[in-house]
Amino acid sequence: MTDIVCISPIDGREVARRPTASDAQIEAALSAARAAQRAWAKTSIKERCAFALKFMDAMLAMNQEIVPELAEQMGRPVRFGGEFRGFEERVRYMTMIAEDSLKPVLPADPKAGFKRMIKRTPAGLVFVVAPWNYPYLTAVNTIVPALIAGNAVILKHASQTILVGERFDQAMKKAGAPKGLFTNLVLSHDQTTRMLSSGSVNHVNFTGSVEGGKAIERAAAGTFTTMGLELGGKDPAYVRADVKLDHAIENLVDGAFYNSGQCCCGIERIYVHEAVYDKFLDGFVNLTRQYVLGNPMDEKTTLGPMAHTRFAEVVRKQTKEALAKGAKAHVDVKAFAANREGSPYLAPQVLTNVDHSMSVMMEESFGPVVGIMKVKSDEEAIRLMNDSPYGLTAGIWTSDLEAAERIGDQVETGTVFMNRCDYLDPALAWTGVKDTGRGASLSPIGYDMLTRPKSYHLRHQV
Repeated sequence: MTDIVCISPIDGREVARRPTASDAQIEAALSAARAAQRAWAKTSIKERCAFALKFMDAMLAMNQEIVPELAEQMGRPVRFGGEFRGFEERVRYMTMIAEDSLKPVLPADPKAGFKRMIKRTPAGLVFVVAPWNYPYLTAVNTIVPALIAGNAVILKHASQTILVGERFDQAMKKAGAPKGLFTNLVLSHDQTTRMLSSGSVNHVNFTGSVEGGKAIERAAAGTFTTMGLELGGKDPAYVRADVKLDHAIENLVDGAFYNSGQCCCGIERIYVHEAVYDKFLDGFVNLTRQYVLGNPMDEKTTLGPMAHTRFAEVVRKQTKEALAKGAKAHVDVKAFAANREGSPYLAPQVLTNVDHSMSVMMEESFGPVVGIMKVKSDEEAIRLMNDSPYGLTAGIWTSDLEAAERIGDQVETGTVFMNRCDYLDPALAWTGVKDTGRGASLSPIGYDMLTRPKSYHLRHQV
């Protein structure tokens, strides 16, 4: 066994150290999960939903402890209050739609003498490999719908937020989860690979990098394990000439820099119509300069450290490359006292004179930097938005609903936003295209991902 260690980005101290599970513990967890799942699948959807709501209540009751604990692990400022508003919204919505989403599908053409239907059967054992950036929200997207659909769940959480898995486990036990139905395992990458390669699980959900997603696919190759993958992103925004400028500026600054830019659907590149470009840029830069970079435990801090120095170094490297190629930086990082080279403390940066030859406009940054380009038309904006290997979300700021939908139809993305960004609506499928991934979570479609169809063709006795 080896240890998984969480080092705080605040000051470099050790927050938690946990030994990885032994082979015997892993096998025992898998065996208990299979047994629990068989019994759980026989319970009613109503009972499963009631359990999910008890779990949610147990988790919400820990919020005051969790907020500073999360800041210690990954650096998000405590002033923002954690993730449980969205957490609650998603759990409540998925319980509300469960009965209708999971009911049998009946053919449109009834036939006398036959009973025909398609039942949604649980996938079986669902393996969730969760990330650190929104460790509660990303995990709950699959965990709760999986349980409601009749599955058992094994969670492997990221090392940077290793305590989150334990919080899930505490809440599950408080809600009265049957033994083995939910298990939090501390696993190494090699153990995760072996579990997938063995064919021990029926469905895996992974949120992380493109390379991580490819590793998941390679590990599961030949097992026919189904999967949901939410991988990299380089989410664009387009600001049209008919925009309400103040709203767009406020929205997009927040969309680019909230959580130090470490958001799956954060805004990483902005295309602005030339008619409003100068005013937009002035307002965007002025608002960005108002961030307070510092210790996330301080209520005055609005921008915490990135989760790890190596993540900050990626952003620094992209920024330096862009500047070397002619980009212009609009924020004086020296104005941010906490900004330090070789540390996770990184000031926000706004770049112009950028183009798609620069990695900051093409590769995921996942940090507090954004490039802004001037465009002349919708067509140019669409071409640039689509010039990317990724496609999770795209935002369009405009007063014209029809234009937003028309443009959205042409953008290669999983979600189209109008006049908002960086939000996940549980009523809509959360999905991506191209290198951003495959599958979907939440909405009725999320339940389809966690079940398999089973057809019944029953003929009455003649």
